[in-house]
Amino acid sequence: MVTADSPGLRERKKLATRAALSRSALRLALELGPENVRVDDIAEAAGVSPRTYNNYFSSREQAIVAAVTAERGTRIGAAIAARPARDPLAHAVIDAVVEQYTDPGEHARDVLLMITSHPALRDSYADTATTIEGPVADAILERAGDIDRLTATVLAAGVSAAVKVALQEWLRSTSANSPISGLVVPSGSLPDLVRAALTPLAPALDAAGPPEGA
Repeated sequence: MVTADSPGLRERKKLATRAALSRSALRLALELGPENVRVDDIAEAAGVSPRTYNNYFSSREQAIVAAVTAERGTRIGAAIAARPARDPLAHAVIDAVVEQYTDPGEHARDVLLMITSHPALRDSYADTATTIEGPVADAILERAGDIDRLTATVLAAGVSAAVKVALQEWLRSTSANSPISGLVVPSGSLPDLVRAALTPLAPALDAAGPPEGA
């Protein structure tokens, strides 16, 4: 029997509140400009108190970018698990991560223009790379089988750090090269940077994975 206080229901309500806050933050930022959005405005739009807002986000920038990057870690973990069993661990991890930074639906033109135009948003967007760490560690542990949690966690931390470096470089170059009146994102530039940043980790990932052909 599911009660109002059951862990499952509480978790779903938390996720729903977080999603409502991030959606409201992004909408207000696009309408008013991120510098004109207050935490109180976001909380009111989402139907919660400012105190509740502070339980989920420590800044308006975090809430804004969360609307763009929500569930990315979960999707990456699922993509790693879905790769063919014959694929080496490095291929499975790198291809799955790059795939999630390639989908054009994730980067609407107006949202990217706003992010690249505001340093605080750029920093928060790059920081979201850390949210993939847990799901990647779980997926590595499941695929590799014989390694311990510490090794999987270290490898996942390396993956998230590499992605953050790639995002920082991409945001820096995109911001520097974009006209103030608009934004043209070079096709393939972000996935190429992510793949290049992850490639040095391939030997360590493959060493942790099962033997080829196993």
